[in-house]
Amino acid sequence: MTESTAPTPNHGLESLKDQVRSAVIWRSGTQIAGQLLTWGSTFIVIRVLSPSDYGLFAMTQVVLVLLNMLNGYGLASALIQRGDAGRHAQRQLFGMLILLNLGLGAVQFACAPYAAAYYRQPMVTELLRVQALLYIATPFIALPYALLARAMDFRKQAWVNFASGVVGALVALGGAWGGLGVWTLVAAPIALFAVRAIGMTWAAGSLMWPSFDFRGAGDIARYGGVMATGQIFWFLQSQADVFIAGRLFDPHMLGIYTTSLFLTQIFVSKFVPPLNEVAFSAYARLKDDRAAMAAGFVKSARIIFVVAMPFYLGLAVTARPLVEVVLGPKWIEAAPVVHWLALAMPMMTLQTLYSPASDAAGRPGISAQNGIVGAILLPAAFLVGVHWGVMGLVAAWFAAYPLYLAVSTWRTLPVIGVRLRDLVDGLAPPVIAAAAMAVLVSLLARALPPLPPLAQLALLGAAGATIYAGCLALFARDTLSEVVALVRNRRG
Repeated sequence: MTESTAPTPNHGLESLKDQVRSAVIWRSGTQIAGQLLTWGSTFIVIRVLSPSDYGLFAMTQVVLVLLNMLNGYGLASALIQRGDAGRHAQRQLFGMLILLNLGLGAVQFACAPYAAAYYRQPMVTELLRVQALLYIATPFIALPYALLARAMDFRKQAWVNFASGVVGALVALGGAWGGLGVWTLVAAPIALFAVRAIGMTWAAGSLMWPSFDFRGAGDIARYGGVMATGQIFWFLQSQADVFIAGRLFDPHMLGIYTTSLFLTQIFVSKFVPPLNEVAFSAYARLKDDRAAMAAGFVKSARIIFVVAMPFYLGLAVTARPLVEVVLGPKWIEAAPVVHWLALAMPMMTLQTLYSPASDAAGRPGISAQNGIVGAILLPAAFLVGVHWGVMGLVAAWFAAYPLYLAVSTWRTLPVIGVRLRDLVDGLAPPVIAAAAMAVLVSLLARALPPLPPLAQLALLGAAGATIYAGCLALFARDTLSEVVALVRNRRG
């Protein structure tokens, strides 16, 4: 009698852990490298361009973000989760993506003058019409993204994203130094999308003829539709402040607010989404094992917060010298906005972690229900707060987001099998360590004599990093070891 060589459940789980660990390292590692390059170019561009340029660009982004919620990435997610994803299903998805994105591009082109009339800025028409070119590339990004994510092959994705980020950064620098003004902010994403479409299609080997016979693809359409519904509600909450303020603020003041928002949302908008891509693929494989999914969610949230909390609180306590050094003196009005928005971002970060888990558990409707709550609470708060200017918008975050997060937590945790106490216990170490760091760095900042902004920022940053690492080493050694094990690609 020979011994069976069939893989055991534990072996399968360990294999999945290795895949997830490798995926996180490739997505986050190259993401960090790519973002360092992108941020370097972005902050140079910010110093060259004016707040008014960023205000005009923000007005176009409201329309672009809305239509991009419908561009078919939900359909791609359906293919990732689907049991059968053969060549025919891939061709059907490709056909759906082509039809959908051509339609969205036409809608944006036609509606551009109406958006310009709402903002009372004629140039918005031209900007939106050129930006409609982005939809041509989307099908050639979304399909290979789905195929690579389904195979948990994030290495190829990472290299393509890095290469496209380099091209986008070079175009942005060239446009800024060449005097293109706001058109710099339009040209860079177009170049980035074009390179990403070519690279992803090549990496996944996904060039094929589309199929417009959608018989048997109803489940893809339904799943994508539900996810798109949730994303529309996400749009209503995430873009409501810019939509409302764009009507009442001039481009300069809108640029101050949106650039402050960009700075404080760097982590949640640039680092969390690629980690959520990995999480969704992993959760989809664990959806029948609620205990494993629950443990995985708490662990991933804790690791993310180990990095997020010192970033946000460090940003808050060093806002003024940071703005002077990174953005330049003409942006100094942004310092108090950055300070307060940074303190609101931990809530947003936790909120964004819920959707991949509930979607992968086969309950995308939970994300849509959560989105409805945010789409009601946040715009209502912004409508009231905008009458007190920029700081009124900031205050609206603190009025609405705690309630929104509470409702989402109450609705999502039972679906993914997580107890509230386990989540609180998991997040407590980084939250407490970062809070201690913020208090001590604030006291140090008050005790320092007047220093040049760069020297002050360097001193406070070094002190903050040392204090935070020390707090984790003394009071949360297991958490610190967990992060170190992940970085070293060892089993922890």
